[in-house]
Amino acid sequence: MMGVPAARPYRVVVAALIALLLIVALSGCGAASVMIIPTTRPTLTPTLTVAPSQTPDRDVTPTIPPSPLPRTATGGPSPTPLFGAAATLPGQPTGTARVLDPNAPRIEFFTTDVLAVVPGETVNLYWSTRNTTTAVIYRVERGIRSRLWNVEPDGSLPVQTNARDRGALDFMLSVGDGAARIELPLSVPLACPNLWFFTPPAEACPDAAPQETGLIEQGFERGRLFYVVATDTLYALFNDGTTPAWVAFPNRYDPAIHPEFEPNFNPPPGFYQPVRVLGFLWRGNDTVRGRLGLAIQPELTVNGFVQVATNVGGASTLYASSADGTVLGLLPEGTAWEIVTPL
Repeated sequence: MMGVPAARPYRVVVAALIALLLIVALSGCGAASVMIIPTTRPTLTPTLTVAPSQTPDRDVTPTIPPSPLPRTATGGPSPTPLFGAAATLPGQPTGTARVLDPNAPRIEFFTTDVLAVVPGETVNLYWSTRNTTTAVIYRVERGIRSRLWNVEPDGSLPVQTNARDRGALDFMLSVGDGAARIELPLSVPLACPNLWFFTPPAEACPDAAPQETGLIEQGFERGRLFYVVATDTLYALFNDGTTPAWVAFPNRYDPAIHPEFEPNFNPPPGFYQPVRVLGFLWRGNDTVRGRLGLAIQPELTVNGFVQVATNVGGASTLYASSADGTVLGLLPEGTAWEIVTPL
C-alpha cells in the first residue's frame, strides 16, 4: 500500500495534457464560438480640468470702444439736461456754475389773508424777508407803480381800497439794491359788489346797482334812437357799417319852445316822422338823419334799467333795457354796439 501515493503526480500531469489537447481541438473547429461572460459596466468618473485663463499678450495695445455719434438736427433732437442749464450771473462766463450767496436778500413770502376783497374795504398784506434791513411795497396800477410804502423786513400792512376798484389789486414787494435787488408780485382779486339787471350777466363788474329809468326808443332804416330819462341823454345807434357805431348826445329839446314835429314833412307810406325828443335830434343833426334814414316804426316808451361797467383802462360800457325785451350793450368809445338777449 506504500506505492499508491506515488502515482498521484502522474495522474495530474495526464489530466493536464488531456485538457490542453481538448482546447487545441476546439480552437481548430471553425464552427466553434467563444463564450462571453458579461461583467459590470464601468462607471465614468469626470475629472475637472481648470481651463487656462486668457492672458493678454504683452505686445497688444488695448483699444477703447467707439462712442456713438451725437444726434443732430437730421438725426433727432439732442437730449436736454433734466434740470436745465446751470444759471449764470450777469457778466459770468458761459459754462460757469452759478454760486448762490447765502447772505443775499431773499423774500420768504408775500401774501394776504383773504381770497378776494370787496372794493371799498381794507385788505391786509403780510410778508417776510431775510438778509435785509428795509423793504418797499408798491401799488401797481395799469403796469405803473403808483404808490409806495417803506416797511420793515417783516410785518403787515392794511391797504384801503377804492369803491371803484375793479378786477384785481396788484402789489410788488422789493428788497435789496442794484444787482442784488429781488422783487415778488402779489395780485388780490376784487369781488364784485353789484349784480347785473339781466341774465346771463356780463363778464365785467358793474360800477353800481341798476338804475331804474324811463326809456324812449324808435327803430330806423339803418339803426335806432333811444333816450334815457334818468341821465337825459340820447343815443344814436348805427348799423350802416361805418364808424363810430354809436354816438351819445345831451338832450336839447325844450317842449316850451320847440315843436313836437315838422308839419311840412310827410313821410312816405310805411314810414314815420320822429317827434319830440327823438325828432328834435333827428331833424337838427344832418349826420344822424343821413346815417339812420327814415323811422320804420312809432316811438315806444317803456320803463327799464341802465347800468355801466368801467374797465381798468377807464373805458365804460353801457347796458340799457330795450323796448323789445332785449338789452342793448354800447361798447366803449363808440366802437360797436350789440343786442344782449336775456334768459
